[in-house]
Amino acid sequence: MSDYLDVVHDGVVIFDGATGTNLQTVGLTADDFGGPSLEGCNELLNLRRPDVIRDLHRSFLEVGVDVVESNTFGAFAVPLGEYGLEAQSYEIAAAGATLARETVDQFVDADGRARFVAGSMGPGTKFATLGQISYRDLAAAYEVEAAGLIDGGADLLVIETQFDLLGAKAAIEGARRAMRSAGIELPLQVQVTIELTGRMLPGTEIGAALTALESLGPDVIGLNCATGPAEMYEPLRHLARHSPVPVSAIPNAGLPHVEDGEMAYDLDPDELAHHLGQFVTEMGVGVIGGCCGTTPVHLAAVVDKIRPLAQVERNPEILPSAASIYSQVPFDQDTSFLIIG
Repeated sequence: MSDYLDVVHDGVVIFDGATGTNLQTVGLTADDFGGPSLEGCNELLNLRRPDVIRDLHRSFLEVGVDVVESNTFGAFAVPLGEYGLEAQSYEIAAAGATLARETVDQFVDADGRARFVAGSMGPGTKFATLGQISYRDLAAAYEVEAAGLIDGGADLLVIETQFDLLGAKAAIEGARRAMRSAGIELPLQVQVTIELTGRMLPGTEIGAALTALESLGPDVIGLNCATGPAEMYEPLRHLARHSPVPVSAIPNAGLPHVEDGEMAYDLDPDELAHHLGQFVTEMGVGVIGGCCGTTPVHLAAVVDKIRPLAQVERNPEILPSAASIYSQVPFDQDTSFLIIG
């Protein structure tokens, strides 16, 4: 087992989850992707422009983050199939992890802190609960991606931006199959997205998500993407109060808007750092960072803000429960009264 979890249990880990959004800022053209039909397949850049990916990882490591994500958010058969690249899933995933590994290894212990590679596994574009893809096929696709991430040198696997519990379960199963085949055990960090409605896309409340996912034994459970930090407080409070494992929070840099024809996010670095600091000191969140719209400047401010802070101790209250796709129902019910008609 990687010592990533030792670091998480000892203090706060700062996570770069913004690889994809930052690729949109470096002036890439269709030629960088191999032609117009492949433009937008960021994961293909692991093979075609590894220099760009290395530079991006380096820009976050230089400001002091502890973890960088591999450029593999969509490096599995479902999203790659939209470009006719599904057969290259393993190759692209392994290359992404290798690039992150090579870059991270240049920074390990440079300032007395460990550095880690998180193998990114995103949700893809098919909704398993709606029958757009079978659970079996989705788990098999994730297994191939996870195998590439493991062989490329990932320290942990982060199953992120999950909008569908069945999809998250498929990713966990695929990751575990790949680990068994490789004879290795890596930490699993599983993160769902909570929309502005306060629920996941199909209507799943955070209690149902926690009940369903914690039973599968992930090492870290949390939230990322979809919103900025201001909109995460309530679901994070539930996780902080009830999750038996460490909690992660990797929000966007606020909510998106269009500015001069480009997508922009409404939080400046100090504002993002302020919110993440409150997650640490008020809720005991142990893994924090930035997702869409987060730049190295944002995470530099987060590093400066977080390093001196003392993480509040969590004493979670475990609620044995069952859950549907929508709601959590605790097993402990008050049956002390009857209504007699």
